[in-house]
Order: sequence, then C-alpha cells, then structure tokens
Amino acid sequence: QVCSSHRPLLVRPAVLLATLHMPLGDGGSSSGAIGDAAGTATEAVGASVGAGAASDHTDSAANIAKLTSYSWNIFRYIGDYLHLFGIVALLATLLKNKSCRGISRSTQVLYFCVFTSRYLDLVDHSQNAYLVFFKLTYIFTSCLVLVIFWKLDRTYERQKDTCNLAVIFVPCITAAVLLANEYSVLEMLWSFSQFLEGFAMVPQYVFCYRDRGAKDIGVMLYVMSLGGYRVFYAANWIYKKVQMPQYSDMQSWTGGVIEISFFCDYLLSVFTGTSVLRAMVLKVDEKINELQDRVELRVLGSSRPSRPQVEGGVGELRKRRAVPTEEPAVDMDV
Repeated sequence: QVCSSHRPLLVRPAVLLATLHMPLGDGGSSSGAIGDAAGTATEAVGASVGAGAASDHTDSAANIAKLTSYSWNIFRYIGDYLHLFGIVALLATLLKNKSCRGISRSTQVLYFCVFTSRYLDLVDHSQNAYLVFFKLTYIFTSCLVLVIFWKLDRTYERQKDTCNLAVIFVPCITAAVLLANEYSVLEMLWSFSQFLEGFAMVPQYVFCYRDRGAKDIGVMLYVMSLGGYRVFYAANWIYKKVQMPQYSDMQSWTGGVIEISFFCDYLLSVFTGTSVLRAMVLKVDEKINELQDRVELRVLGSSRPSRPQVEGGVGELRKRRAVPTEEPAVDMDV
C-alpha cells in the first residue's frame, strides 16, 4: 500500500510478481535483471501514485465546480441585493435627516471590521466582477458611513448606543484562532469576520430597544434589510447542504444562527411588544457598563457622567452612580 497526499493507493499485484519472478542468469546479469525489474516496479508505483493524485485533483475540482454552481442560487442573489438595499437605505437616511439619530455607531464599526477582515482575498487572487463589485462596495460604504458619523458627531446619541465592543471582539477573536480551518492569516481573519458578523447588529438592536419611541422608516428599513439578508443566506446554506450533503461551513453557520436569533427576537419585539432576549440583552449590557464604570473609577479616579433615563423611568437607559449629597432629591420630568 502506497500513500499519496490524499488517500492510500494499492499497487497492482502484477507489478510485484514481475519483480519477484525475474529469471536469474550468471551473477552479473542477474543483478542487472533485478535492477531493471526494480526500476520497472518503481516507475509503475510512481505512475500509480501520480494517477491517484491526478484522480484526487480531478475529484476535488469537480466538487468545487459543483459547489460553485449550487452557490449561485436565488436565495444568495436575494440576500446580496437585500444587503445592498439596506446599505442604500442607511446612507439615504443619514443624508436625508442630516443626523445620526436612530443609528448605532458601534454597529457600523463592527461592519467595517467585518468587511475589511473578510475581503482581503481581493488582493490574494482574481475573482469575477460580481464579487469584486459587492466587496468593494461594502468596504467603501462602511468607510463612508463612519466619515458621516464623524461629520455629524453632534447628532450622535451616545446615551443609547451603550453596547461594549470589547465583549464582542474578544470572544470572536478567540473563536477565530481556535476554530479556523487552517492557521494562516487570511483564514483566521475570514473566520473572525464570520463570528463577528453574528454580533454586528446587536448594538443596533440594543439602541432600538432603548429608543422604542422612534418611528423613522429609514432606520426600520435598514434594520429589516440587514436582518433579512442573513435569513436568505441561511436559506442559501440549507439549499447547498441539500444538494451536496458533504458541504460544510461551520464558521458561517455559527455566525448566521446567532444573528438570525437576535433578528427574530427583534421582530418579535417590534410586532408583538414581547421579547425573549430583550430584557436579557439590556440587563447584560447594563452590568457590563457598571463593571466598566467601576474599573474607570478605580483606575482613572472618575467615571463617565450620568445619563438620562427615558420612558417614564422604565430603567432601560443605564444610570451612572452619582456622588451622594445632603440635598433632598427633587422629582423632575425627563
């Protein structure tokens, strides 16, 4: 049994028999005959290994071609254009309102990191025009949105954009290092982007949970489009799995399941007023920020200023600890 780089190959018995049953003459000629037979056997084994490797390469190329053909399906196209529509809705909303109100800057930072870490393959190998267009568009628009936030910084609602990004980045980096298919820079960055995208909309959902009175249609279209795009991508993965049972992409599937879970809970909150994850997400967010305040107070000697409470004191905006005074508390309408 001779092993190639992919799988074991069996040497034909006739090759071994030809080596073992060569006729012997005198000493010199018998050595030459054995040498010739050994050379013949070696060439035959090499040819067998080469044929096996070529067969493996052909099978691999056929599987890749088959997977590629199934990748271009209606679910993927709808997902791609829904994603593009969401970005256009976001830019139109920002420019129309001349304000960042209703939009989480933290989500835009996360998407910028997702796109720049995932699409480094643009400089690694050539791709068709469709992929190049979408990848460059995502990178360019994510940069443009951050520039708009910088220009309209005075309209940015920091008190509602409370999600701590470190709590998202650290687990995603850890998962990318541990679960990457291979330990190359591009592969680990791609895995990181898949895990990170699963949480990219979480700051926006937290923002919306704290801003329940807002009725901006543009913001609603943006959030719905970004969540819906992942739903159609999940349908794309299911379709490919049905067509090719050997297809597997655990990093994408994991990020997709996480993001769709948050999106479904957001839809439940919007249309029914009830939510499974809303209270938990806000509670975790508040605890994390309280811990951050204590660390800042211990290290820097001060914490961030108090932030107002909205919606009649429901307690959905995190409250900062204030220094107690001797003056009696005065009830104020906010």
